[in-house]
Amino acid sequence: MDIGISEQDRAQIADGLSRLLADSYTLYLKTHYFHWNVTGPMFQTLHLMFETQYNELALAVDLVAERIRALGHVAPGSYGDYARLTSITESSGVPKAQDMIRELVQGHETVCRTARSLFPLVGAASDEPTADLLTQRLQVHEKTAWMLRSLLEN
Repeated sequence: MDIGISEQDRAQIADGLSRLLADSYTLYLKTHYFHWNVTGPMFQTLHLMFETQYNELALAVDLVAERIRALGHVAPGSYGDYARLTSITESSGVPKAQDMIRELVQGHETVCRTARSLFPLVGAASDEPTADLLTQRLQVHEKTAWMLRSLLEN
């Protein structure tokens, strides 16, 4: 494969994207879980908001995985892989609605940090398609975290 990015750089970028994929998929699962189990006075609002968010994440994981493949590497796809690679912790039990929101804010912020950590490597390798993907993901996750945070204000 000769796309103008060295094998070593492609491998390192794919490794970073694999962590991003694991974080995104874990956040998808958590968001879907909260969608199913949210209760309380904000049920309708949160149920619909979480559905919008997990649908967006379902599309995002495909984009990240396909970028890993375009770089010539295998995208991780098992729960074991994701558990090993993610920085997002699972929930224990069913949190109250406000705690669900807090956990999702933390999850989106974690994805932001993971995505942002890849920019030095991606920039040094002149990997503009990955930089573009990371920028798009950051915009979504920063906006979603802001919207969720606004629900925690009194």
